[in-house]
Amino acid sequence: MNSISHIILNAPSSKSMSHRAMLMAGLAQGESILSNVLDSDDLTHTRMCLEAMGAQFDSSGSRLVVKGLGGKVSAAPGQVVGLDVGESGTTCRLIAGIAAAGKGSFKISGRGRMHQRPIKSLADALMPFNIIFSYQEAHGCPPVIIETQGLPGGELSISLEESSQYLSGILLGSIMAEDEMVINLTGSKVVSWPYVNLTLQVMDEFGCGPEIQVEESGKWVSVSASQVKEAKPGKIRFIVRPLTVAGRDYQVEGDFSNASYLLAAGALGPRPTMVTGLNPQSRQGDRVILDILQKMGARVEISNKGVLVEGARLKGVDLDMGASPDLVPTVAVLASQARGITKITNVAHLRIKESDRLEGVFNEVSRTGCKCSMLDDGLIIDPEGFESDREIKFSTYDDHRMAMSLSLYQLTGINVVLDNPDCVKKSFPGFWDEWSKVVSGMGKAEGGKAEG
Repeated sequence: MNSISHIILNAPSSKSMSHRAMLMAGLAQGESILSNVLDSDDLTHTRMCLEAMGAQFDSSGSRLVVKGLGGKVSAAPGQVVGLDVGESGTTCRLIAGIAAAGKGSFKISGRGRMHQRPIKSLADALMPFNIIFSYQEAHGCPPVIIETQGLPGGELSISLEESSQYLSGILLGSIMAEDEMVINLTGSKVVSWPYVNLTLQVMDEFGCGPEIQVEESGKWVSVSASQVKEAKPGKIRFIVRPLTVAGRDYQVEGDFSNASYLLAAGALGPRPTMVTGLNPQSRQGDRVILDILQKMGARVEISNKGVLVEGARLKGVDLDMGASPDLVPTVAVLASQARGITKITNVAHLRIKESDRLEGVFNEVSRTGCKCSMLDDGLIIDPEGFESDREIKFSTYDDHRMAMSLSLYQLTGINVVLDNPDCVKKSFPGFWDEWSKVVSGMGKAEGGKAEG
């Protein structure tokens, strides 16, 4: 890379890994000490749900001390344990799998679009075990009361066409089953598979990883999680043998999803950015942002100091982003600054995120003058018509990823005004502190956090 000095930025802790580490520590026997756990609204709700179930938490500096449940989740007779998941889809679906494996009645509720986000596929998979999901409002969505006497063991099938979180919730709950659980995948496709890989990683590190088997020539063959690059329905299954997990010390790695905005800033701005705290060998699916940046023409350099990204003339690309949907808003902004057309496909599941993120990205990128079109499962972005040197009032849809990605337009000559900049607290409370380093380092006027 050239000699232009770079801006040093810090990646936040991984939200996905923080959820999973906190849940495993909450289920474990004894005490766990978690380091570098993300402090965000979503993680607050995961902690609240575990506390409602009986786990105990104590914050000690940058560490979180967790006294777990020892694999016993229950509600007293006649009591309904309330589980407030806020706007966190991850909390909702993972905690539902855990609650379903407990004993008693549990009510899952949230706010915002949470009561429109589906959970029916999880309920359908658990129905053969006499686990009852009673929907209080819209059928198939929270708020929902789960009545259960636990998982006795046996075989079940789950579709991951909407979300991989259904499988993650069942995997976590299955360690509390009375006997061995065999989990099969059904449906026509699997979305967001890398997030299941993160669940498997944390379970492995807590000593309760399932046996993974794939079908080869009509026989089931055991493989490691690292050997599974994609999951095909009917061709893979998971065998979970119940056990009591022991508490342990655990450090959460940096988050590639939230680092994507900081990395993209290096590709768009006049100065490179170096992002520290990332694990280049991470199993996080959104690590693919490094490959996407390179494919679009940016220069990426990985060293023991961090990940350095330097801009170049970006070019349009064709991308299947089914495994990394959270990166779509970031990539869409980059595409609007590229030379040539970018086509993003296989992301229909973006419609059931915190907002209809597919329509939201289309609407907001279109405000810049780009010629965008929406597909059933993606977007086509033609940068022709982009206009800078003006103020644009962007809508965030109360969606953290929309707010952070749209802030990148500040590096293109647009005066960015967001209607709800504080929604970043959902996953990256320190975003505006890091972003201030970007805009000052790039020689841009402070802004981007103003409310319209």
